[in-house]
This record gives sequence, structure tokens and C-alpha cells, in this order.
Amino acid sequence: MPTPSKSLSEPPNNSHQTKVLKCAILSRILLLLLTLLWRTLLTPYDTSAPLNPPCLNHPSPSLSPRPLSPSLASVIQNGVVWDSVYFVRIAQCGYEYEQSYAFLPLLPACIFILSRTVFAPLVWLIGDRAVLAFSGYVVSNVAFILAAIYFYRLSVIVLKDPNVALRASVLFCFNPASIFYSSIYSESLYALFSVGGLYYLQSNADNIALFWLALSGLARSNGVLNAGYYGFKTMHQAYDAAFLRKRSFLALQILLSGALRSICIFVPFITFQAFGYYNICLGRSSDEMRPWCKEKIPLLYNYIQSHYWGVGFLRYFQVKQLPNFLLASPILSLAVCSIIYYVKSRPEIVSSLGFQASAEEKSCIAMISSSEKPQISNSSKISKKYASTRQENHNLKLRKKMSQGADPAECIIDHGSSENLGYTSACILPFILHLSFMVVTAFFVMHVQVSFIFLSLLP
Repeated sequence: MPTPSKSLSEPPNNSHQTKVLKCAILSRILLLLLTLLWRTLLTPYDTSAPLNPPCLNHPSPSLSPRPLSPSLASVIQNGVVWDSVYFVRIAQCGYEYEQSYAFLPLLPACIFILSRTVFAPLVWLIGDRAVLAFSGYVVSNVAFILAAIYFYRLSVIVLKDPNVALRASVLFCFNPASIFYSSIYSESLYALFSVGGLYYLQSNADNIALFWLALSGLARSNGVLNAGYYGFKTMHQAYDAAFLRKRSFLALQILLSGALRSICIFVPFITFQAFGYYNICLGRSSDEMRPWCKEKIPLLYNYIQSHYWGVGFLRYFQVKQLPNFLLASPILSLAVCSIIYYVKSRPEIVSSLGFQASAEEKSCIAMISSSEKPQISNSSKISKKYASTRQENHNLKLRKKMSQGADPAECIIDHGSSENLGYTSACILPFILHLSFMVVTAFFVMHVQVSFIFLSLLP
């Protein structure tokens, strides 16, 4: 007979967590070795790693002593390319140029703190900039390992199958964008606070979840989209309170609480935009002001993405960008196919935004369930009686199949039970909605070739 499902509060399989931890560490070591190998054999396309002019706020710094191991310092600094140049520069000199405000401050702040505390004694060995770079590598790789563990925990809650969660976590450790999680990029920190925040949200630890999801908005701008999970949860809780329990005041409380929590997730990102406005716009005459400073809503981030990187709706739809669209086609195709599969499997769930889900499915995760235990109405009693009768019928069919010599393992899998729906469960709906929005944004607005990085950040 089928075994009863585990409680959501029960900790995940420790042996599986250990496997995920080992796999995450192994993947980082493997990536490090491959990176060193290829940098030895090939010349990097981006040769900006050695460039390090004096900081603008210290144009004539005192000469720092020559490091004892310049060759080791060179090896570490050779990886400071592309976006890593900005993150290390911000940690070293602060926000000097307008375009540097495209890179949010969480990673530079972590780099700065580590380089001035834990790794400060290494300055005499490899020099200031190499210590900054080394701190960035440590932050990114440790954050990725922790993110992989939280990814497994979240997958166990949502998929309700530790084995499937383990396989998903292993794939996450070796995803196509894995190299960026080990470089001085903000992907690892974002993944940690985004996935970890969703895990705590699913576990009903709302205050911890709020703090973690807010921090994700300080790592990457798309962290503000995590407010949608609170919006989804609030929508279902308010509906439950207003229409099922007939408690209008409770519904109003839930709506206000959800709105405040969603706003809190936006606060760090908005604060950083205000910081940019203060540094660039205030105290300047109208002629000296940058164009975005004069807008009704002076949003620095959007201006930088459009002006310096050419990001905008359909702006990447050019013939010369066809190779980049081909490069992004595998991950976009996979994402679109997964969305279509879910929509075809559960059209009633998608069209109703989860409101037509069964009571059993609604209670499967904290995202949809109510914050308080509802009073049992006559309709819920009938639903429970029906569910009990359905389970008894299923058990009879199961015993009949086993008596006819069927494989017990196959018999136990009940495709009609919400406990075994897995990817097609109503629990997945908010993640599908998030993925759908990101796919549309990646294809029509962003530089499409970064889709495999952008989409790998989603649970």
C-alpha cells in the first residue's frame, strides 16, 4: 500500500543533502581546473584583466609594496574579465562611473568586507587587487554550494520526491551557466538568496524569507520579481479568508500584510537607485544633468541598460544577432517546452491561477495554503469524504493489480494523486508563471545570448 506522505516540516533526506554538497564542491573544483587549463592553453578574448588605473577618489595613491608572489597574483587576476572587472573595481574604488551603477552592491560589499578582514593578511603575498579578486571567488563559490543545498531542500518540498529533487540538484550543479557561478559574478549570491528565500517562504518562515528575498534584489535587479511569490500567496490566502471563511476583515489584513511584504522586497533596489540619483544628479545645474535625471521617474538602472548596453524591446532583433539567437535557442526551447507541457497537463490550474486546484493540492505548500487552520465547513467535509472514498478505491485497485502479478513499484505510482503529480502539481504554478515572464523578457528585451545564465537562476 502507498506510504503516507511526509510532513512539509520534516527535514530533507540527510544522505541526499550530503550527496548534493559533495556534487556542488566537486563541480566547483572541476570548473576551477578546467578554467586554469584553458587559460594556459588559449589566450582570453577579453584582455582587460591587467588594467587597473588609480581610483578617481585617490588619483595619487601611495605605492603599495610589491607582492611576494607576483606570479600567483597574476593567476588570480587573470580571471577578472568582463563583468568581474566592474565588481572588483567597485569593491576597490566605489561607484566611480555612471555605467558602474548597473552592477548592484551586494557582491562588491561582500568582496570589500572579506578583503579587509579575513583575507587582509594575504595582501603582502599577492597584493591588494588579487586579494579582492580572491575574495570574490570565495564569495561566489561558497554561495553556489549553499544555493545548491537550498535548491535541493526547495525541490523536496515542491516536488515531494527526494530522488527527483536530488537529480534536479545535480543538474543544477552542472548547468550550462555553471562557470558564471564560480566567477566573480552576482549569479551565485542571487541564487542563494532567491532559492533560499523561496525555501523559507515554503516553510512558512515568512520573516526570514522576506529578508532573503529582499537581499536577492541587492544582488540582481530581477530579484524584485520575487515579490510576485508573495503576491501569489496573498491572493490565495485573501480569497480563502473572504469567500471560504467569510471573514472580510481577515482578508483585508492578509492583503495589507502581503502588500507591505512585497514592497519590502523592492526597497533595497529602490534605495540603490536613490543612491545613484543622489551621487549623479543632486547639486548639478540643469545643463550638467544627465538625461535620466530629468525624467518624472528617474530610474538609473533602465537608462544604463538602454544607453550603454542597448537593452530594450526588440532592439536585439537584427540580422547580425542571428548567431546569438541560435546560441540561446537550446535553453529557450527547453524552457518553452516545459511551460507548454505544464499548461497542457493542467490547463484548469493555469487558466484559474490555481483557484481550481483541489483542497489537497492547495494545502500542499505554504504558497497557497492559509496562514491559519480553517474551520471545517460542510463542503470541506464532503470533499474529505470524497477524497477518502477515492483513496479506498485506489487501494482496492492497487491490491487487485498486485494480485495479478503486476510490478509493486509501478503499482505504487498513482498518477491521479496530487502527492505524485510532481512537476504538474499546482505547487509548481508560481514557478511556471515566473519562468514564463523571464522567457518573454529574455527573448524580446535582453541580449538573448545571456538567456542560459538568466534562466538558470530560476528554481
